[in-house]
Amino acid sequence: MATAERRLARFGRTERMVHWIHASAFLVLFATGLCLYLPSLAEAVGRRPLLKTLHLYTAVVWLVALVAIVVVGDRRALRATLREIDTFDRDDRAWLRGRRAPQGRLNAGQKLNAIITAAFAVLFGVTGLLLWYGERDTRFRFAQTILIHDWLMYVSLLLFLGHLYLALIHPKTRHALNGMTRGWVDVEWARRHHAKWAADQEGRML
Repeated sequence: MATAERRLARFGRTERMVHWIHASAFLVLFATGLCLYLPSLAEAVGRRPLLKTLHLYTAVVWLVALVAIVVVGDRRALRATLREIDTFDRDDRAWLRGRRAPQGRLNAGQKLNAIITAAFAVLFGVTGLLLWYGERDTRFRFAQTILIHDWLMYVSLLLFLGHLYLALIHPKTRHALNGMTRGWVDVEWARRHHAKWAADQEGRML
């Protein structure tokens, strides 16, 4: 089998752009938010107003960029991915119970991660907007808003570190990063980790 025939296209350009824009925005938002949250870091940086501005406008650019991708990108691919994330079949449920079960292009854990990430993005946006507007109108200043925002940060950091470990270090899963950088994965790897999807893709190639 030739080299090209040993590859399966996993993620298109639009899907990869959504992923990397979200990841880049998260890193900037986390770094600036951490500096604003920890007095020692804020003092070390010494430019708190600038950090607040960067934090705010990164969130705005992140939202605008995602909307732009949806408008000009491959909406059909995005809709198909959303349907896939929203579908948990018998094999997915078995996988979540710790049983070996053939998985599709996204395994059940990746689907859950995508759902949690999307939910956290909405909650970050709502609480962030309330914090920003609450500084201008005290009627929107709620005691629990900053607590929710902070706990979202803690949980997101744990999820992010786990994601990095699986993508960069864990030998069985780190090849998946190739799908998000180059768009394709090795056939043999796909057969081992996403057998249902690999069989479907290879069947279409016959």
